[in-house]
Amino acid sequence: MAKAEAKTKPNEVSVKDFLSKVTPEQKSKDCLEIADIMRSVTKLESKMWGPSIIGFGQYHYKYDSGHEGDSMLIGFSPRKANITLYVNASNPDYEPLLGKLGKHKVSGSCLHINKLSDVDAKVLKEIVKAGYKAMKEKHG
Repeated sequence: MAKAEAKTKPNEVSVKDFLSKVTPEQKSKDCLEIADIMRSVTKLESKMWGPSIIGFGQYHYKYDSGHEGDSMLIGFSPRKANITLYVNASNPDYEPLLGKLGKHKVSGSCLHINKLSDVDAKVLKEIVKAGYKAMKEKHG
């Protein structure tokens, strides 16, 4: 049986071009600002992962089942319903920060916000820092 190929892989699509096409315009601006926050925290340039995820950093994983692949350390995606941030948000250590963040939802390791003006950008940056640090510690 052939191994399943990961669909979400880094590619050479321009992040800036992708984000400039996000609608509505305010979501595009919010995403550019989130990219700046993640860039300032990670000191890395963003890369497109698949058709709609912006990722920072990369690590290799291998499950006990033998399945392996690569993923980003942190990232985000402008979804139709909201902006999804992949920042290890289910970590119980983040609860005090999440309590100060503003309007958001958490599902799995994802943090969902409708717009940047709904949250405290300084607190969001702290959550991004914590998520990046945790992923670096776990995956090198």
